[in-house]
Amino acid sequence: MTIQQLEYLIAVDKHRHFGQAAAACFVTQPTLSAQLSKLEKELGVVLFDRSKMPVIPTESGAKVIEQAKKVVTDSRGIFELVAQLKGDISGTIKLGILPTLAPYLLHLFIRKFLEHYPGVKLVVQEMVTEEILKKLKNDELDVGIVVTPLELPGILEKPLFYEKFYAYFSMGHELLSQQEIVPEQIKKEELWVLQQGHCFRDQVLNFCDQSLSGHQNFHYESGSLEGLRNMVNRYKGLTLLPELATWELSKEEKSRLRPFVGASPTREVSLILNRSFMKQKLVELLFKAITEAVPYPMTSKAHGKLVRFT
Repeated sequence: MTIQQLEYLIAVDKHRHFGQAAAACFVTQPTLSAQLSKLEKELGVVLFDRSKMPVIPTESGAKVIEQAKKVVTDSRGIFELVAQLKGDISGTIKLGILPTLAPYLLHLFIRKFLEHYPGVKLVVQEMVTEEILKKLKNDELDVGIVVTPLELPGILEKPLFYEKFYAYFSMGHELLSQQEIVPEQIKKEELWVLQQGHCFRDQVLNFCDQSLSGHQNFHYESGSLEGLRNMVNRYKGLTLLPELATWELSKEEKSRLRPFVGASPTREVSLILNRSFMKQKLVELLFKAITEAVPYPMTSKAHGKLVRFT
């Protein structure tokens, strides 16, 4: 049994197709198939049901694959450990980040981080929390930046900062006459929200105690905060914006932001990773770069007198 064979095994499980798995591993399909057949013979079990399309692991195969993932991860950790001992700051970090964070956070730290550590390659993908967790489990991502707490087994959460929410109103809205507002003042038919699948949508609706958002003669759910802001600017109503999304608004747009009375609704943003993850030094450096890029008060739980979403 070799590490290479286990990597082929994991690739077939991921792609559920021998040809695609071989392409992903940069080998020919006959080579990959031969190595997996050799592994099956050595173990004395059939790992995949080849009569199905896409191919699926057998019951025994599924258990072997789970163990193989741990072995491959640990083997990669040896190289990471040696690199750390040599003081070599290099490697690839595959990062998943929420679409409601990426446009407002990435540019704050990426350039400085890569200038300090030119040997590091940062690969970033925008996706919702469910996808990030799935890809972390499948070792397709190294770390994620999401809203926490998740409190899931095997997932380590490292809080980065705490972000207040503000109400953002259309021009001339009646609530702009007030300096602060309460959730009960928000009307269901005026609230613009993200489409389903975004945790920010659930947080907003939960805070505002709204079951569904919809205007009388037009229903629109955007995949981005910018889409919501544009609808508020050009149509009517309001939306909720997280703190980082308000930083680069124009002076006029900022005049249409309003905080909430009392403790501000606030979300905790964290770096998440598998507890068995080995690239510890790179994660520590990434964590440091992000927390230094946001104002110090935002790194404290006291920011906005934190109100967690449930």
